[in-house]
Amino acid sequence: MSAKKSLPPDLPAGAALLPETLEMFLAHLEMEKGYSPATVQAYANDLLQFEQLLTAEGGPGSVGLAEAGAITKQQVRMFLADQHRKNVSKSSIARRLSALRAFFRFCARLRLLETPPTDGISNPKQEKRHPNLLNVDQTFALLDQPKAEIRQRAPEAPPHASTQDPALAEALFCRDLALAELLYGSGLRISEALGLNTGHLDLEGGVIRVLGKGSKQRLAPLSDSSREALRHWLDKRALVLEAAGVRENALFIGSRGGRLDRRQAGRIIESLCRRAGLPQTVSPHALRHSFATHLLEAGADLRSVQELLGHARLSTTQRYTHLNMAKLVEVYDKAHPKAGLKKRH
Repeated sequence: MSAKKSLPPDLPAGAALLPETLEMFLAHLEMEKGYSPATVQAYANDLLQFEQLLTAEGGPGSVGLAEAGAITKQQVRMFLADQHRKNVSKSSIARRLSALRAFFRFCARLRLLETPPTDGISNPKQEKRHPNLLNVDQTFALLDQPKAEIRQRAPEAPPHASTQDPALAEALFCRDLALAELLYGSGLRISEALGLNTGHLDLEGGVIRVLGKGSKQRLAPLSDSSREALRHWLDKRALVLEAAGVRENALFIGSRGGRLDRRQAGRIIESLCRRAGLPQTVSPHALRHSFATHLLEAGADLRSVQELLGHARLSTTQRYTHLNMAKLVEVYDKAHPKAGLKKRH
């Protein structure tokens, strides 16, 4: 099991070859588990970091992932300690440990080892962090500012960094707004939004067909403002394709006609934050956080929000409830006659 294959193009250039065992594991994640390319790449990066630490030990006793059965619990602990010394966040360490667990369980099913060396190793205690989000006023400012610019664009279209052509700039600006409206209006993951094709849209029915984690499909509702923004973008999308001279089914495309990627999407949301004059810029995923939190604050029940977000477990959705609870406690302290007695005395 020592043969090696070439790495996928998105993996670190420093790792020229993949152990065959790892190649099989990554294919299992993609083909059988239905994980997204970004998730598969993250697993590969985490496991290759472990491999690099193992092989850096040198000497006749050093092993790599190709010799999974020879890897010890002590070496796993050594890797986690090395990550801690490098000031890697606890959440990232937990994710890398999760990748190791999944890899060694896979090897155990192939009978390459008897007991996974990760057994009995617990995750580092996590800090309680609030999800990054916008309040309702900030969200409205983020989404309404582009609309105002489009309405007042005469005689020129709003500027867009990727082109000097006014018509093309306006088209890309409509795309930016449609993406932001969809992320907030439907609570999509950025990977879900970027994976959409034009055929997934049903603007008349007000829904969109989404391929979520684990290749699970769901129908997500479209807000009225999202439908309007998507219509504007679809009206101008052909102009971008014509300028690029390509054909593409992706709903969200870049100035060269290809499917929009995560980095481009991140820059788009950051640019909209700056245009709106917000005190901070946020990631595309923060719009999903905001979507969930605002629904709960408005009285939506947890299970409905779970369905809208496409969460497999209710516990995943429950992390938003502490934000909603904090607001309820604040209202209680101000309104209940007994709540503020200590403060008043």
